[in-house]
Amino acid sequence: MDSAYLSHLAQTTWLPGPDAIFKAFSLPREQTRYVLLGESPYPRAASANGYAFWDGAVGELWSPQGLAKAVNRATSLRNILKMLLLTDGLLQADNLSQSAIAALPKTKLIQTLPALFERLLQHGFLLLNASLVLSERPVKHDAKAWLPFILHVLRRLAAEQAMTLILWGNIAHVIDKEPALAHIPRQVAEHPYNISFIHNADVQDFFRPMRLLAVST
Repeated sequence: MDSAYLSHLAQTTWLPGPDAIFKAFSLPREQTRYVLLGESPYPRAASANGYAFWDGAVGELWSPQGLAKAVNRATSLRNILKMLLLTDGLLQADNLSQSAIAALPKTKLIQTLPALFERLLQHGFLLLNASLVLSERPVKHDAKAWLPFILHVLRRLAAEQAMTLILWGNIAHVIDKEPALAHIPRQVAEHPYNISFIHNADVQDFFRPMRLLAVST
């Protein structure tokens, strides 16, 4: 990586902070089966925890009204959960409303966001952002600076084991254009911020066998 950029980081404040920047690598290398590549950390200190898409400020998933308030306010997370509920046949495509979610029996569903993301880790997901930091600079600037690091990680993993890239969003799509990674299987989709993500058949087919919301028996 560019030494001037790293020196700048050392002298400035950014999220998720030095203690959490490499948290995603808590997943042992040999257990990595998928790399889910997001864009950048959340813009709130309580939410940015070093894992892509994992909002550290969200606990409970459900409420008597449907999705918990914190979940319903987080657009990407809300759409991911609706996609999973639809994929598991718990919702119908023409009714993804709060009232429909409220009517679902949830005793056999996981109850918290940490439980959902722990399930992803158990399946071998490296939850990595294209930019490991969110700073005062544009996200595209940080992502460009981190690209050599990300490419090195992906090349190293691909050389050692079979894995699949999960690329969501425009910044993540930069990886999709890298010739050195062309041989790695991938699942490419729009960012979960888009409502169309919920109905993306390729995304549903990918996650359906995992039953991520079901309580393990």
